[in-house]
Amino acid sequence: MDKSLLGTRVVTQIGILVNDIEAVSQAYADFLGVEKPAWSWTDPAEVARTEYNGQPAAGRAKLAFFDFGQLQIELIEPDEQPSIWRDYLNEHGEGPHHIAFVIDGMKEKITLLEKRGMPLAQKGVYTGGRYAYMDATRDLKLWIELLENDK
Repeated sequence: MDKSLLGTRVVTQIGILVNDIEAVSQAYADFLGVEKPAWSWTDPAEVARTEYNGQPAAGRAKLAFFDFGQLQIELIEPDEQPSIWRDYLNEHGEGPHHIAFVIDGMKEKITLLEKRGMPLAQKGVYTGGRYAYMDATRDLKLWIELLENDK
């Protein structure tokens, strides 16, 4: 029986905030000996239905992914609009931002984590699912991203 709060212990992603996705993705590609992935923009707010701190938000980001089986490294270069990414980058600089878990039951997991003192900060949808960033910085010293994929 899995006793973890999320129903899984499998970290599926490490998210890293960067100022220059081209330079950092090339550095990772060179370091890992792989091809540099193309980056893409997150969906616009009207498609992603992004909410940041409970309000509709226009913030977007360039994303580049390095896939390594179970684990994915996500590089994130936010635009200048307010978002969890932009505000964190402005305050803390480049570096690790979150670890992500694929879960089932998004609403229930958000409620469970909020009861544990990890409030919802940003949520939205992407092609094939939805995401939520939970503020676990007090206890876990980073953000937790919940990913729920459509079946």
